Amino acid sequence: MGGLREVVASFVVPGPSGVAIRTGLKHLTGQDETVLRQVGSLLGSLASRDLKVRCAAGLDHDGEQWGRRKRALTGESSSRWAGSITKATHDQWAVARRGQLAHMQSLRAGAETITHRLAQPIGGKGAKGRPGGYRSEREWFAKSRRLHVLEDRLEQVRADWEAGRVRVVRGGKKLARARHHLEAAGLTEAQWRSRWHAERWFLQADGESGKPYGNETIRITPGGEVSIKLPAPLADLANAPHGRYVLACRAVFRHRGEQWADRIAANRAVAYRIHYDPDRGRWYVTASWQNPPVRTVPLEAARAGGLVGVDMNADHLAAWRLDAHGNPLGTPRRFDYTLTGSAQHRDAQVRHALIRLLHWTVRHGLALAIEDLDFTAEKTREKHGRQKRFRKLISGMPTARLRARLVSMAAELSVAVVAVDPAYTSRWGTQHWQQPLTTTTRKPTRHDAAAVAIGRRALGCPIRRRTAPPPHDRSDRVRHRTVQARPDTPGREEPRPRIPGPRTRSAGAGRGAKAGDQCAHNRSGHTTEHESWHQDSLPLSF
Repeated sequence: MGGLREVVASFVVPGPSGVAIRTGLKHLTGQDETVLRQVGSLLGSLASRDLKVRCAAGLDHDGEQWGRRKRALTGESSSRWAGSITKATHDQWAVARRGQLAHMQSLRAGAETITHRLAQPIGGKGAKGRPGGYRSEREWFAKSRRLHVLEDRLEQVRADWEAGRVRVVRGGKKLARARHHLEAAGLTEAQWRSRWHAERWFLQADGESGKPYGNETIRITPGGEVSIKLPAPLADLANAPHGRYVLACRAVFRHRGEQWADRIAANRAVAYRIHYDPDRGRWYVTASWQNPPVRTVPLEAARAGGLVGVDMNADHLAAWRLDAHGNPLGTPRRFDYTLTGSAQHRDAQVRHALIRLLHWTVRHGLALAIEDLDFTAEKTREKHGRQKRFRKLISGMPTARLRARLVSMAAELSVAVVAVDPAYTSRWGTQHWQQPLTTTTRKPTRHDAAAVAIGRRALGCPIRRRTAPPPHDRSDRVRHRTVQARPDTPGREEPRPRIPGPRTRSAGAGRGAKAGDQCAHNRSGHTTEHESWHQDSLPLSF
């Protein structure tokens, strides 16, 4: 086992900390859309100006500066709108800061890998998990030039990090760059400008517990009436008392609608965000709130009765049921999805596959075991070299989104999710379980075998498969340990102890009762030692 990394212990994944639901705002009048556009444009300009001030402050920002920013925004909108804008600005700055740190770590890892490989002889092989040298002098020269590029980028990012500078674009860098490549993006200038304005509008308000229906700025009643507190410059557009504008539509939350109704009936905080989809020409409202922290199920309780091991792949989920001792039951299951097309289509495919998996798991009353995958630092070309297909494969796997959706959907069905270390599950599952589980009517794939390995690791059982003990007429005399050894059995992963004595039941040379003296012919005078026995010269006859 030398050179293998230590496997992290399994754990039960905590449930989701928040909930977000969305519904469409149908049957809006022309006046409603005009008011929404004007409010979003005004607040969006204030949010852009506030983000600029926050980025300029950098690491010197403190509570006093925050107060000055909020007071400056309050005069042009309202106190609650100013609080929502400053909070969104801080969240956006923090996300950019974390992304900057991740980018710096990625550049550092790539530079270290290239430096190590440049120091190795050309064509040299790797050892102990470290890569070897490059294949040719041409590749060595190209990588030496790339090393200088990565080091220059690293110096720039490190300087920005130490100075507290972040580079943020309201609306997104991808959409901003698409303005200069409209043909490649498949957009006209009008379509791009419509998307750009919609992304930069600001129509979101944080919830407040104790206020009517949980939000004073954007309010939705149990009957679905939507009203907005207008900013001070647009107060003349109000059609209701206290400077509010009531939309002509009714909002109906079909998904988790009962939970939402219970919260607003108790005046508990609910945050709302109104946004526009320019491709469909529709307005939507998203309601979100936080869940109180809930104690997760103990690991021993999740393991009781067995569980379902799940192996995530680029186009399907491979699942297999295991009992409490780690033995596979029944036949493997496969839940397919397609990660092509638009983002909405890919997301729907993942959700459909997960709901089928969860319904199958609920029917058997078991928990789920998944890999704690994270390909953030595993898809660089410095690590995988020329394996472009593999890099593209792992880049297209939505590991974080799939895990988040699985945990959220499993919590609704009261299904516990156990996360395991993904180290060597595919390799050891194929080695120890694919061939033994193959029959004339069942041909499991390596992904099915990996699901078994994941489930056994979640149960605390060794992945390596042990054979049954031999019968009593074999030499080892039932010395093998079986597959059903409990996790707390001492020495269950150790080699068999050596039994003193011969390896077979037959006696060795010179050990039996009739062996005689095998070395007698090598000694002088040996005839005198065997006078008690001799062979007759002729057979007895009559």
